[in-house]
Amino acid sequence: MIHPNKHYLLLVLFIFLVFISFTVTAEFDPKLNAAKHWVNNEFQPSTLTLDEQMQEMAWFTSASQPFSGMKIRVVSERIATHWYEASTLAKAFYEITGIHVVHELTGEDDVIKKLSAQIMTRQNLYDAYINDSDLIGTHFRSNAVVSLSDFMQFEGESVTLPTLDLQDFIGLKFTTGPDGHLYQLPDQQFANLYWYRHDWFNRKDFKKRFKSRYGYELGVPQNWQAYEDIAEFFSEDIKEIDGKRIYGHMDYAKTDPSLGWRMSDAWLSMAGVGDKGLPNGLPVDEWGIRVEGCHPVGASVERGGALNGPAAAYAVDKFIYWLNRFAPEESIHLNFTQAGEWPGKGLIAQQIFWYTAFVADLTKPGLPVVNQDGTPKWRVAPSPVGKYWQTGMKSGYQDAGSWTLLKSTPLKRQQAAWLYAQFVVSKTVSLKKTLVGLTPIRRSDIESEVMTQRAPYLGGLVEFYRSRGRDVWTPTGTNVPDYPGLANYWWQYISRIIEGKVTTQKGMDNFAAAVDERLALIADSKEMSCEPKLNPKSTRDYWLEKAGAPKQAITEQPKGRTLQYEEAIHVWQ
Repeated sequence: MIHPNKHYLLLVLFIFLVFISFTVTAEFDPKLNAAKHWVNNEFQPSTLTLDEQMQEMAWFTSASQPFSGMKIRVVSERIATHWYEASTLAKAFYEITGIHVVHELTGEDDVIKKLSAQIMTRQNLYDAYINDSDLIGTHFRSNAVVSLSDFMQFEGESVTLPTLDLQDFIGLKFTTGPDGHLYQLPDQQFANLYWYRHDWFNRKDFKKRFKSRYGYELGVPQNWQAYEDIAEFFSEDIKEIDGKRIYGHMDYAKTDPSLGWRMSDAWLSMAGVGDKGLPNGLPVDEWGIRVEGCHPVGASVERGGALNGPAAAYAVDKFIYWLNRFAPEESIHLNFTQAGEWPGKGLIAQQIFWYTAFVADLTKPGLPVVNQDGTPKWRVAPSPVGKYWQTGMKSGYQDAGSWTLLKSTPLKRQQAAWLYAQFVVSKTVSLKKTLVGLTPIRRSDIESEVMTQRAPYLGGLVEFYRSRGRDVWTPTGTNVPDYPGLANYWWQYISRIIEGKVTTQKGMDNFAAAVDERLALIADSKEMSCEPKLNPKSTRDYWLEKAGAPKQAITEQPKGRTLQYEEAIHVWQ
């Protein structure tokens, strides 16, 4: 027989359990309802089914419970992909998880400054950073960056998305250190490719005039001599189309940090400065830095580097010559952002390498470079290479903005930020994000039927990312031990050459010496693994006579070579 008091206690317990159940349901139903709303109304198309998308979102809702109500801060550069994340995906993440994200947008140089400040002060300024994988050589050496390989296995195991599918990411080789650890998770990728007016190149009258003068077909240039011939042809022979002045080349050279990116991302690699090897030349990379083992040993030719070698001087000389002779007069006063607007004006015939982050901007209806049916009048193709380039070298640059966690961030904040990082690259949202920003990171998105349908409207972007080209166009690699410190040297030293304050050779000598000094300065760091160990100085001839980079001067001028577009893009296959 049950005592009456026990009936009362059981009733109270029952009411309490109902209350708890109601509270839990009230807590999670709004989030799951929000997830359903976002999946149905925003996160389409996707490579996942609706049920699979909802399963991923339910996992985020569940895994985020310990962090609900938190506010985290992340920072990234200001491009279309990150605008979408900051304005749309951060809001969706909050409604689905209860974690409020302040996603700050700023300039690329400022992202690096903020990252460096947190590393130096060890104060938690931001909970995660989207910074270029160009810093991988810094990250794996610094002992300040969280190894994601370890994090996902240990402290972050409970907040690591079961369907993250790392093998689906196309850029992991760029964010992995020589130690085999993953230090960054790709969030967006875009490449520097050759850009040209496909419609102009196909005009029969232009093709006839070009062949008559140069002795070969007007087409996609395969080497720098052909690029120069085409630049001369449009700037000095054609001059005007439909009554408007046109130009055979476009670039920018304002004394500004973006001039440094133009060179380091990666002008010298196309000239052929470094050695063979992917994703970066070994032992000498496209920055001209030689490594032995994992230790940088010098950038100057006198120490076995190539930054002031014949190939580097050739690269800078060509940059200046083309800029002054074939580009719009304003070019020398433009920075990266300002110059990015010029191809859309319909006055530029070609650009030797052009950031595909601008694809979205150059496919807008009504532009002079877009047909009435929405297809572009332009195409992207493999960039031409200089006379020092050899098969087996990297062919150009690819940006891989990637999520990075710092050890100075408290664990709980790392975990919450990791949830957001995975959310914005999850399969549920990644295809839609790719269509918005056109900076693909997943193989499954690239190979989707949706991208097949979009391909004719993107001027060759899809063809590039479906090819092996995505592995040959690579970011700065692990030879560079201090990207934040060394990146500024590029524009500071190159600008002096462009302004005529020093000769090209003297300017590159000064540049290489400064890099060597920086390497020596950080060599004594007690917190760096694979630290620099400078080679003793030798004569230039000692190193130039050895095989590989630095390379002996090539005096002969190669004949220009071109291919038609359909043949040119086969290089990517």
